[in-house]
Amino acid sequence: MRVLILNADYPRFLAWLYRRAPDLAGAPYATQMAARNASLFGVADFYSRNFAAAGHAAADIHVNNPWMRAAWAREHGLAVEQPPAPDTQVQRQAIPGWLQRTIAPFKPILRPLARKVGLSPRLDAEAEKILLAQIEEFKPDLVLNQDVFHVDARLARQIKSIGRPILIGQVGILPSRGEDWSSYDLMISQLLQVVQSFRNAGVRSEVVHLAFEPQILDVLPPPPERSIDISFVGAVSADHQQRVAQLEAVARKYDLKLYGSGLHTLPASSPLHRCYQGEVWGVEMYQALRASRLTLNSHIDMAGREAGNARLFEATGVGTFLLTDFKDNLHTLFDEGRDVAAWRSVDDCLAMIDRYLRNDDARNAIAAAGQARTLSTHTFRQRVDDILRFVGRN
Repeated sequence: MRVLILNADYPRFLAWLYRRAPDLAGAPYATQMAARNASLFGVADFYSRNFAAAGHAAADIHVNNPWMRAAWAREHGLAVEQPPAPDTQVQRQAIPGWLQRTIAPFKPILRPLARKVGLSPRLDAEAEKILLAQIEEFKPDLVLNQDVFHVDARLARQIKSIGRPILIGQVGILPSRGEDWSSYDLMISQLLQVVQSFRNAGVRSEVVHLAFEPQILDVLPPPPERSIDISFVGAVSADHQQRVAQLEAVARKYDLKLYGSGLHTLPASSPLHRCYQGEVWGVEMYQALRASRLTLNSHIDMAGREAGNARLFEATGVGTFLLTDFKDNLHTLFDEGRDVAAWRSVDDCLAMIDRYLRNDDARNAIAAAGQARTLSTHTFRQRVDDILRFVGRN
């Protein structure tokens, strides 16, 4: 079977990737793809390499990467406009932080309107044309679409018409109301509430959790000294109000190191400003986690009472002690107190930080057990096997 994985990258990551190698934007398609995969950011090529390990031909397309797209078009004799310089792709945040905090609870309702007025990410006509040409050339039997915003339902129908591949969508948030998902054979999500929403709309849907790729342990630089007491790696924004409250409480008492984005959405009075260490992507993110004696996790507000974000698996996968927010389904992923520690309130979080920073043996034992659990249960190969089982192709 031929498997094609569609994904999209954050504009800030793309600017970072191409800024590090000024000649990369004009390099051949294969060279750019190799650099993108070597960054280890996001899912990189973790799905495609594991589909290949399962005996299937597999490839990735990063649908919103204009330099990679232009290189592919040139190499296939297609006319294409020269993309702008990478740094110009990062636009300033036009919505003030206070307004983002105000509208955050209404995003599920506002999302369809945002698409209609052009505020939601989508591909332009040229990008769609090239993507469809790439799909025509690869002739996939299965397409896994990991970005249903750039590759929306309308475009998904066009993809489905090219050879009638099995079409799977992966979604981590509640879907927009009124969308036509009938082109999809299966929708997968790490959140049961999302799965139930699709099922209620008459679309087949299953829970497939995020994962860790064990092979990255073979290519990461040597582990750094654990010189950071407490870290948090991720975004802080109006969509993370519980997270912000927790991190601000930690920052008032401990030497928290904060890596990520969204700090501009917080008031100037937030103590998180003095904790900020900048953005880290891929390899640098994993190294920041490995340098931490303890790393924190708090899910996005819309996750509700479900655990399932990538940080659960990234932190434990590299052997770092994880202190995460308690969720009702956490026990289905990790044994609380054995594989990870979990907090139920801000005060509880502060007490657990104090306890585990003082007890190296207990902290190290949990970190080791958490890594063993992830490497045995939460790998991309296991997720690929789940997907193939759901479509009857394993």
